[in-house]
Amino acid sequence: MYLLVIFFPLIGSILSGFFKNLLREKGCVFISIRCMLYSTFISYFILFEVAFSNSVCEIISLNWIDCESAFVNWGFYFDSLTAIMLIVVNTVSLCVHMYSSGYMEEDPNLSRFMSYLSLFTFFMLILITSNNFVQMFVGWEGVGLASYLLINFWYTRIQANKSAVKAMIVNRIGDFGLVLGIAIIFYFFKTLDFKVIFSLVPYLSNLYISFLNVDVNIITLICLLLFVGAIGKSAQLGLHVWLPDAMEGPTPVSALIHAATMVTAGVFVLIRCSPLLEYSSFILNFIVIVGSLTAFFASTVGLVQNDIKKVIAYSTCSQLGYMVFCCGLSNYSVSLFHLMNHAFFKALLFLSAGVVIHTMRIDIQDMRRYGGLYALSSISYISILIGSLSLMGFPFLTGFYSKDVILEVAYAKFSVYGTFAHWLGTLSAFFTAFYSFRLVYLTFLSFPAFYPHCAYYLRPHHNIGVLVEKISLDIMSRLMLESLALLCVGSLFIGYFMKDLVIGLGSNFSQSSFLVLIDNLNFIEAEFLPVYIKMLPVIFSILGALFSLFIYSFYMRILVKLQLGNTLFSKFFRSIYIFLNQKWYFDQIYYYFVILPSLNFGYYVTFKTLDRGFIEIFGPLGIVRIFNFISEKMNKLHSGFIFHYVFIMMIGICFILVLVQMNFFIFLKVDDIFYFLFVLFFYVSEKNSYEDFNDYISDN
Repeated sequence: MYLLVIFFPLIGSILSGFFKNLLREKGCVFISIRCMLYSTFISYFILFEVAFSNSVCEIISLNWIDCESAFVNWGFYFDSLTAIMLIVVNTVSLCVHMYSSGYMEEDPNLSRFMSYLSLFTFFMLILITSNNFVQMFVGWEGVGLASYLLINFWYTRIQANKSAVKAMIVNRIGDFGLVLGIAIIFYFFKTLDFKVIFSLVPYLSNLYISFLNVDVNIITLICLLLFVGAIGKSAQLGLHVWLPDAMEGPTPVSALIHAATMVTAGVFVLIRCSPLLEYSSFILNFIVIVGSLTAFFASTVGLVQNDIKKVIAYSTCSQLGYMVFCCGLSNYSVSLFHLMNHAFFKALLFLSAGVVIHTMRIDIQDMRRYGGLYALSSISYISILIGSLSLMGFPFLTGFYSKDVILEVAYAKFSVYGTFAHWLGTLSAFFTAFYSFRLVYLTFLSFPAFYPHCAYYLRPHHNIGVLVEKISLDIMSRLMLESLALLCVGSLFIGYFMKDLVIGLGSNFSQSSFLVLIDNLNFIEAEFLPVYIKMLPVIFSILGALFSLFIYSFYMRILVKLQLGNTLFSKFFRSIYIFLNQKWYFDQIYYYFVILPSLNFGYYVTFKTLDRGFIEIFGPLGIVRIFNFISEKMNKLHSGFIFHYVFIMMIGICFILVLVQMNFFIFLKVDDIFYFLFVLFFYVSEKNSYEDFNDYISDN
């Protein structure tokens, strides 16, 4: 049963991809959804048996690598961390499969799309259930491949091609760091099995190596390289540039890969490797800084985005920052809890945004061209409102039970790094609430900014608001409604019902999944903080939401005047707006300092100087020129007199004997010498004979 949860999505992917002509589109949709449904049901049984019944399970299936000291099995490890991730991945993936059956109904390549979705789910399950680093890396690269295929699903669009390539290349940077970390782990630990490595960490915590005359701790170096991989996959500051551009894929892709599952792979690796991270205080502090800066950066950029999907994408980046710096604070269970909660309300936001986009006759994603859509798409309005309230941490919704706890444990750290993360996280909560309700107002509550004929009044499966009033719903639209309803329930109640289990005091849910040293424990102090500290994130969030509604309802013209005015304050406001709208100029920095120098180096150095210059001159062209030069000189010695030839042969033999006496051919054998001379003589003789023959033909 445990292995079926992994291989059901693979079966659905193979049948949908290779037998689409036999099964047709409806058959492919039916099989892929049914396989995901079975896998999801099994996930809940695994959660009950592993987490509730405290029965950790490990399955060793096949030998994979057996080469001297390198021994790796195909093994699957099921603990409480894996059980929670199975619930998150399979539930969200099931909802996305159901939603895609209606959303992509008119696409001629629906079966291929469903196959890619199932393939991605399979690789993600391989990643979270592996018991060693090599198998985890297979799933890690597999989700990257599936991400490329899904972003580039509409491969005839040049922007989709560019976005997919960008996502692949940026992730390669993080993957390179992860590979180096795995290699160093194998070199020092002589194994790649999680349990063995984590048990040996205390004995190697004081081991140092010298690099460039600097002593580096082995555990610190390994954790740094693993974190580089997490930065790339989880879109942290510096390698975040691929995530917003990945919105070029279909909306279900954004919901599954770039909001709920794939981008959380980096956070999962940090949680899984907690026994390594706990023995490096430097890396923990570094993780706190990077995560908090990412949360603040993404929340500020989301304030000025106009594409509805990119606003949600930057909110994803910001929430990932919360999860990452929570890992740096050694509160891995809280980070996992927020990961689980975030998956539900972020998938709900993306899928609801997809309904909004397809409510319009042409796929408009600019929120400034929406307005008044609550009358046309009431279900999407309710869904986005629930998702936005949960995202901003409104009291008693799912996001409230994890987001506020993260800020509380950051304050309870009572250190410079904890305070730094707490205040940046609190400001990020204000900005998150602001742009969340900016999205709600511009999309649903503002005056309509589109022509009435641009809406789908006669397309019930795209207009969910009209669809609810219909009695005869087709199966595709029902599946879309069911997926949205399931995610709404999760966004409302999953945090309340799971809080005591995952992060409650005295809960043994984590079992042996995480390791927290006594010096890093601070969760208990967070329970006894002053009330005003606990209420601060909620107050900031509510103020941000009200401020957004107030500004965009009554003072929209003031914003326009500030952008177009000539006063000093207007110029300052306009410069801030441009700075945020240009995403802190990260794309320009990458272009001028990374991409352009790389292209210039590739053209002027490697191509013109090396390939077309050095290699060709001293390579094939150089050898030909040398032989031609020798042949021209030797041609003058062909006088036709035998005594001339004998004289030349005697000089050559004497020259070779002198070189042999001088040990000139000490590294060569005598046979090699004569072979080289034979080849040289044969080439020159043949070339001269060919030239003599041409001269004879031309004379006669």
